Amino acid sequence: MITVRDLPAIAADRWREPLDSFGDRLAELTGRIPPGWPKDVLSGTWMGHPLHPVFTDTAIGVWTAAFVLDFIGGRRSADASTTLTGVGVLVALPTIATGASDWSDLTGEQRRLGALHAGGNLVVTALYGASWLARRRGHRGTGIVLGVLGGTVATGTAYVGGHLVYGRGVGVDTTAFDRLPTRWTAAMEDADLSDAPATAEVGGVPVLLVRRGRRVRALHDRCTHRGGPLHEGEMTDDTVTCPWHGSCFRLEDGAIVRGPATAPQPSLEVRVRDGVIEVRRRAPQR
Repeated sequence: MITVRDLPAIAADRWREPLDSFGDRLAELTGRIPPGWPKDVLSGTWMGHPLHPVFTDTAIGVWTAAFVLDFIGGRRSADASTTLTGVGVLVALPTIATGASDWSDLTGEQRRLGALHAGGNLVVTALYGASWLARRRGHRGTGIVLGVLGGTVATGTAYVGGHLVYGRGVGVDTTAFDRLPTRWTAAMEDADLSDAPATAEVGGVPVLLVRRGRRVRALHDRCTHRGGPLHEGEMTDDTVTCPWHGSCFRLEDGAIVRGPATAPQPSLEVRVRDGVIEVRRRAPQR
């Protein structure tokens, strides 16, 4: 039995070829986003939360307000609804930019669903832009109809966006539901850890172990951004860089050095007892 939840995946599979073609063109643009602070700004690394939802909520909010004024305020609120429609179009520009940046890190079905979401929202922006122009030229009725069409399409694209987050886990901390041990737990024999990074499974959670001189540091091995294996990434004396999208974390405490990750890497305390490396979850700093 097909449910509403299945519809985004069905659409992405049915329109696989055009979505992949659109995705290839979009990738040409997103590939020009330079790593470092431009990518971090668009990702929301600086605020500790993805930036894209902030703009989507703002755009949807002002367009919804315009809709309410159109059907409740009447002609007295015509100027206000026109202004709100235009503000929504302006907000859509950074919404598109942040969304495209996030989309560039996706693969497979997630990438295809993201392309469906993006393509639909370009149509939404065009419809609201046309609505604003019609209102400005005195064609309020046409403007209202175009706005209603835009809102209708936006409802569908918002559902796809929600499915990406809540159904496919895009944009969430990939370590959020893992439970690191709160008590000292054996990870591996101290003699087995050389200068090369190693991994161990502790309580069902993959842990990265790195020896630097006499000290051993431990982080959750799965990147908070998209789940990349940190042990395969580039190591320095103080940092580890995810091999998938370049997020960089401090080995000492998992703090973000460079995005696009928005959540720090879970860090563990380490001790060596009777020749065994033991770890436990690091208490959050207050």
